[in-house]
Amino acid sequence: MIKAIVQTEDGRTPGDRPRAVRRVLVVDDSRMQRKILSTQLARSGCAVVEAGTAEEALQLCDHEPPDLVISDWMMPGMTGIEFCQQLRARVAAHYVYFILLTSKTETAEIARGLEGGADDFLIKPVSGDELRARIAAGERILRMERELTDKNRLLSSALGELQGLYDSINRDLMQAKKIQESLVPERTRRFGASQFGLLLKPSGHIGGDLVGLFTPGLNQVGFYSLDVSGHGISAALLTARLASYLSPSNFSQNVAMEQRQWHFYGLRRPSEVAAALNARMTADTGIDEYFTMIYGVADLFTGSVRMVQCGHPHPLILRADGSAEFLGDGGMPIGMFPDATWQEFEVVLKRGDRILLYSDGFTECPMKEGGMLGADGLVRLAGRAACGVGDGEYLDDLFWRFSQEMAPGTGLEDDVSAIMLEFGSVRDSA
Repeated sequence: MIKAIVQTEDGRTPGDRPRAVRRVLVVDDSRMQRKILSTQLARSGCAVVEAGTAEEALQLCDHEPPDLVISDWMMPGMTGIEFCQQLRARVAAHYVYFILLTSKTETAEIARGLEGGADDFLIKPVSGDELRARIAAGERILRMERELTDKNRLLSSALGELQGLYDSINRDLMQAKKIQESLVPERTRRFGASQFGLLLKPSGHIGGDLVGLFTPGLNQVGFYSLDVSGHGISAALLTARLASYLSPSNFSQNVAMEQRQWHFYGLRRPSEVAAALNARMTADTGIDEYFTMIYGVADLFTGSVRMVQCGHPHPLILRADGSAEFLGDGGMPIGMFPDATWQEFEVVLKRGDRILLYSDGFTECPMKEGGMLGADGLVRLAGRAACGVGDGEYLDDLFWRFSQEMAPGTGLEDDVSAIMLEFGSVRDSA
C-alpha cells in the first residue's frame, strides 16, 4: 500500500530545492509500526511504500528502488541486516540510504548493524523529531551522493569527448608520421661504387630531425642532417618546410641548387646554402624556431667532401684502417642571427672510408650504465657496426647497438637521425 503527501510532482514545496528523499520504503512485520512510521513520513512530504517482509520489499525494490529504507531489524525469515546486504547487491547502481529500526541499545549490536551495510539506526519507540532528524541526515548524504554522481557523469561525458578528440588527433598524427616518412623515401642509395645510408627515428609520432640528399649528376651529391629546435607538431611542420627548400626533385625551389647554362643545375657552395637558409628563416617573423645542420657536397669521383657546420654535432670520419676523427668547429645554428656567417671545411675520403652525420639524439641519450652515450660512445658503437655488417645495413646495425645500451624503460627522449656516405667500396658495383 502506498501512502503519500507530496506538494509537487518533483517532491518540492514552494521555494525548496529538489528533495533527495522522495520515496521511502518502510519494512516491518508489525502493521501498527508501519502505520505509525508511514503517517509521520507522509507529514514530511515523502511518498511512502510499505512492505511486511524483506522478501516483499526486495520485489518492490526490483520494480522501483526507493531513496530511503526504514527496516525493522528482527523480522520473520530474512533479518533487516540480511535484507540490507541483498538490497545493496541488487541495486548497486542506485544508492539507497538504509536505516535500521531496532529495540537493541547495546553499542556492539549497533556497530554490527552498521558494519552490515546500514547507514543509520532508530531505537523503538520512534519519536517524530528523531525520525525527521534521521531523514534530514539521510537527505544530506543522498544529496551529496547524487551531486557526486552527476559530476561523475559530466566528467565521464567530458572524458568521452576528450577521448574522441585524442583519437582524432592520433589519427592525424599517424597520417603526419606517414607524410614525414615520405620525406625520406629511401634508406639507401647507390652512386656507382659509393653509397648513402639514411636513418630517421622520431621520439614520438613525428619529430624535428631530417636527413636527405640530392644530385644534379656529374658525381656531385649534396647531403645534409638537420635538427629543428623543440619537438612535436611545430618542429615537424618546419622540417616539412625545410624539406621543400632542399627538394631532391624540384631543383628550381632547392636553395642548394643554381641554374647554369642550357638549363643545367649545379650545387652551390655549402656556406652559401647555410646563408640562404638563414636569410629565409630570419626574414620570416612568424618562425620562432631555429635549427642545426651539417650540409656537405661530395665529389664521388675524387672523394672530396666540402661541408659547413651550423651548430650540429661534429661529423665523424671512420677510416678504412679503423681510425676515427671528428671534424668541424661548431658554427652558429640557422635562424638565430641574420648576420651570421659560416666557414667551410674539406675532407678527402679514400676507398672504404665512411663519413657519418648524426643528430644529438645519439650522443645525448641516457645509457643503462649511467650518463650519456657521448662522442666516445658513438665512436665505439660506430666502429663495432662497421665490422659487423655488410653494405646497406650499417645504420640499422648502429641503431640496434645503440638501442641495446639505452637506459631500460626510457625509450627515445629525442629524435635520432643519421646519414652516412660510404666512399668507393660498395660490392657488386657496376
